[in-house]
Amino acid sequence: MGLEQAWYNGRRWPLLLRPLERVFCYLARRRRQQYRDGIKQSWTAPVPVIVVGNISVGGTGKSPLVIWLVDYLRQQGYKPGVISRGYRAAPPTSPFFVTVSSSAAEAGDEPLMIVRRTKVPLVISPNRVAAAQALLAQTQCDVIISDDGLQHYALNRTVEIAVVDGARGFGNGRCLPEGPLREPVTRLKEVDLIVVNGAAPDVRLEPDAASKAFTMSLQSGKLVSLVNHAKLDPSSWRDSRVVDAVAAIGNPARFARTLEQLGFQPQLHSFTDHHQYRCSDFDFTPKRPLIMTEKDAVKCDHIALDNAWYLEVNAALDNGFSASLEAILKPAGLATRPIE
Repeated sequence: MGLEQAWYNGRRWPLLLRPLERVFCYLARRRRQQYRDGIKQSWTAPVPVIVVGNISVGGTGKSPLVIWLVDYLRQQGYKPGVISRGYRAAPPTSPFFVTVSSSAAEAGDEPLMIVRRTKVPLVISPNRVAAAQALLAQTQCDVIISDDGLQHYALNRTVEIAVVDGARGFGNGRCLPEGPLREPVTRLKEVDLIVVNGAAPDVRLEPDAASKAFTMSLQSGKLVSLVNHAKLDPSSWRDSRVVDAVAAIGNPARFARTLEQLGFQPQLHSFTDHHQYRCSDFDFTPKRPLIMTEKDAVKCDHIALDNAWYLEVNAALDNGFSASLEAILKPAGLATRPIE
């Protein structure tokens, strides 16, 4: 059994990694304290910065929330821009502006997916401060959304939003490498808002955290053809309901369950998160209709696939979330705050 499975399946052998976990936690605390004490310098943007991150490794649903925030902020009259590390991206320059014509190899799958869906100005760089400065220098954005970066303390923030996977929770509750956490669960007391993605039978938040937690559900949208970009409602599907389902995301089983709820019988082919596809990855026998995630589809521009589709998903949040977000943004006076 792999380490990630052991984190979530109650296995005890990761206890052997407890000494390394203590070192990890010590270094993480020391690094954050250095920013609090001013030993390491942080930068304050002249516009609000909303950080969307998590305290665990793996996918939790940050990208759908970022897309929701872009749409919501535009409706409120803001001009949002997005910054991202661009995980596994190999851009020709850094910082790098991602466009709809960028490749997943140079832009990263999640940034490219966000840009193609929203057309938002988006800059990637491992240096979030440099990305934010490039965004402000070349666009008219008046609010910045940082896709991930909860632990990137060099950039001050107005709002911290932590996303929690409601299905998987916090695993064994330990930090890396004994467990899946980048920071202890107590870190959630300090963020402004918590978004729990999906049903949360095993997510137990302390009162200080639970009072600012909201539920997010991912609702299925249209099926979009990779061949001609035609859109189809899943209820109007007339082909075989037995399909090959492809997912290279943090929790592929969730995608399979979504397809089942739509009446499909998915034959799941899961790959590691952020997998870069080759033609041979799709040599399935027998040939069936193929449905993948939107994040996977942006990595298949170079592959000729027949009868291949991706499923759009849209975030839906508790009614109180937007009010709570505005309650933080407006009194902030369009300013960011230092690390506390």
